[in-house]
Amino acid sequence: MTSRRILMALCALSAAALAGLAPGASFAQAGAFPTKPITLVVNFPPGGAADVIGRALAQQLGEQLKQQVVVTNRPGANGNIGAEAVAKAAADGHTLLMSSGGAVTVNPFLYPNMPFDPARDLVPVASTARVLVFLMTHPSVPVNDAKEFFAYVKANPGRLSYGSPGSGSSPHLAGEMMKKQLGLFAVHVPYRGAAPALVDLLAGNLQFMFDPGPGLRHAREGKLKLLAVGSPQRSSQVPSVPTLAESGVPGFDADTVFGIYAPGATPAAVVNQLHDEINKALGTPKVQEVIRTLGAEPAIGTRAELIARQEADRARFGAFIRANKITAD
Repeated sequence: MTSRRILMALCALSAAALAGLAPGASFAQAGAFPTKPITLVVNFPPGGAADVIGRALAQQLGEQLKQQVVVTNRPGANGNIGAEAVAKAAADGHTLLMSSGGAVTVNPFLYPNMPFDPARDLVPVASTARVLVFLMTHPSVPVNDAKEFFAYVKANPGRLSYGSPGSGSSPHLAGEMMKKQLGLFAVHVPYRGAAPALVDLLAGNLQFMFDPGPGLRHAREGKLKLLAVGSPQRSSQVPSVPTLAESGVPGFDADTVFGIYAPGATPAAVVNQLHDEINKALGTPKVQEVIRTLGAEPAIGTRAELIARQEADRARFGAFIRANKITAD
């Protein structure tokens, strides 16, 4: 081969290599993502709905992506601590957040000095589940249905306490909305997650709570009384249990959509790849079974649908928080 032909061949190879590095080239599409284990931060304690759903997804995603997905719990400040850790992580798709919707949409109304901006510093990747809340009481509360419960609370103002995963969480807002609509007075006790609140409800240290799903198995065993569903529709898992609207609280809706988020500057190609893989995982029978065991519903959808739901929740819950001067305890 002549020197001229060798030079031309080398130039062609260099051009091909540079083309692979051109703006817009997707390292994800080239098969370079993920390049190491993925950390999935759950911003609530073990045992709660976010944790249970996150662990089921992590196992399935690890199988699909051929990389380990490690779950780590970073609870505190109604989800702010874990969310901030992800917001400030490297934006390469290897650190993700599994969160309730409220931790992203509601917290800015509760905390005047947020350590990060959820709208700017986190990008929605995929919805995971529509999580319902279930009105449950300790067996010591002498009621058998929601209407009897409302009458009992009204007859005993301030004598009953209810727990929640934290101020501004959907179970907390459900309790406040119920109290507001019915003119009830009960004491709110915030916890660092649904699991520790559930422990105290089972122990009788609380009289009731809006449980996001983990308490259903205890209700089936007779350890708790399940009175109503805080959703516009009945739950497919407990179809005989009425909604709060059916029980005398018109228009009651405390549903939230849980989702997975990435640091704000994560490349679009990586976000889209993760979105597709999460939807694929949500479509598997074993992940759906875990979600439905909580009384929740798998939420397979587009990113646009998740963003629209966030905006709607931000508007309705934000208005309620402002009107009722709810703050972080």
